[in-house]
Amino acid sequence: MKSDKELYEEFLLGDKNSFEEIVIRYKEKLVFFIKTYVKNIDTAEDLMQDVFVYILINRKEYDFKYSLKTYLYTIAKSRAFNYIKKEKRVVSLEDFELVSDNDIEEQIFKREEVRNLRKAIKKLKPEWQSAIYLTKIEGMSYKDVCKILDKTLPQVKILIHRATRKLEELLRKERKYDI
Repeated sequence: MKSDKELYEEFLLGDKNSFEEIVIRYKEKLVFFIKTYVKNIDTAEDLMQDVFVYILINRKEYDFKYSLKTYLYTIAKSRAFNYIKKEKRVVSLEDFELVSDNDIEEQIFKREEVRNLRKAIKKLKPEWQSAIYLTKIEGMSYKDVCKILDKTLPQVKILIHRATRKLEELLRKERKYDI
């Protein structure tokens, strides 16, 4: 499998298949990421398409010192924020599926855990939601998260630390009431 950098370089040389591979790799993740801001799947899909149209039009703007993933998420965040400003909507992280398992008992247990996690994440501040999603769900580096959220490394570390502490606190409270 080719790296993102290899695909993008081939795309710059005119290989349409390389661009299609980039789209296939990232479209669903970008839709989910954008949906965390705009709260609507159709809008998120439209904005995801805008991200790739931007790439097509501005193909030479990409700076190879950043990962392509970081670049795409930065554009996606920008598109989502522009949409929110226009629509004056509240930013919030929507539900997401973290697990799927064939074992029914385990699946039911995990669904309950995911449901509790979703409820807890929705109670976090929007920028904490983004920080948790990018690091814990997407597995992105702090450096990439800094670029996407337009924050310094210490700011991102503080965001993630505070978000994680608050999330743990909320989950502990939830367990107390479930018992």
